[in-house]
Amino acid sequence: MSEPCVLTERLRQKARALSFDAVGVASALDAWPASARLEEFLADGRHGDMEWMTRPERAHPQALWPEAKSAVLVGQSYAPADSSLDLLRRKQDGLVSAYAARRDYHDIVKGKLKQLAQWLARESGADVKVFVDTAPLMEKPLAERAGLGWQGKHTNLVSREHGSWLFLGAILTSAELELDAPHEDHCGSCRACLDVCPTNAFSAPYQLDARRCLAYLTIEHKGQIPSEFRTALGNRVFGCDDCLAVCPWNKFATEARETRMALKPELRLAPLADLAALSDAAFRARFAGTPVKRTGRDRFVRNVLCAIGNAGDTALAAAAEALLDDPSPLVRGMAVWALKQLLDADAFTRLKSARAPAEGDAGVAEEWGP
Repeated sequence: MSEPCVLTERLRQKARALSFDAVGVASALDAWPASARLEEFLADGRHGDMEWMTRPERAHPQALWPEAKSAVLVGQSYAPADSSLDLLRRKQDGLVSAYAARRDYHDIVKGKLKQLAQWLARESGADVKVFVDTAPLMEKPLAERAGLGWQGKHTNLVSREHGSWLFLGAILTSAELELDAPHEDHCGSCRACLDVCPTNAFSAPYQLDARRCLAYLTIEHKGQIPSEFRTALGNRVFGCDDCLAVCPWNKFATEARETRMALKPELRLAPLADLAALSDAAFRARFAGTPVKRTGRDRFVRNVLCAIGNAGDTALAAAAEALLDDPSPLVRGMAVWALKQLLDADAFTRLKSARAPAEGDAGVAEEWGP
């Protein structure tokens, strides 16, 4: 077995050979303030309906796996060549978050991370466990401790080399490795990520209320999008990149080099009318192998219809009207809202008279109004 410093240096070399953009090691034993912050976040209900965040194993790596001594953190850049903020102007097109308009990072990062973990297990004789955003492990605080970056005021990891565009993966191991120094916070007095948020989801620096976050509302939230946030959604149909895209540290980021995760323009931006017409089968075929697929067709089309209502283009009314009889109440309800935004009062009243909501369809009836 190699000495910890020798083994760790070889581990870094192996990670670079696997084309990871960042690698660092943190202790899995030390206490950390992230646990207290998580408790406060949950107590305030800021996690919305993401009940998986309440699992006690999230409090500390050893709560997840008591044998863990070290945590190896890797980062994979997904810096886009385009500008998410510029694409918000394309109101007739639906915008998908930069992380999702490509092959699912879980598959690629986890595949490479397993290779790294297998190498570490062979070289150290220690046990290993691999995590890529699929278990109750707080990767961002660990990544900060491992020197990959710091949790910015938008609560995401910021890197001096890769900006706000890093996918994270972790290996917990029973091996004792040489630890990297924790990264210092370099946000300074900057408020760009806080001020750009269209729904004021940050009550204070480093304090996110997921219930107001467009990424949460378009991806995780299972109910109807609250009316107070619909206009702010703009043309976003899956996720929101604003607080990431505006980060000044992005000026040092270069376009992601992992070719298997190249951004797909046809998924990044597409006509809203085409997206609204997707059947369940067509949705699954279009977004196969991407993070978008897990949200499901009904919630995705709900988002598309909200974007249609924001587009200000009456030509899109036909796409919304075609979904008034959709099997999903989420879709039917948002179709009504979209038509209310696009049609003048007389036209909407005539449509309402002709398409009275079905008895018992309370949520949709509420959208039609009295």
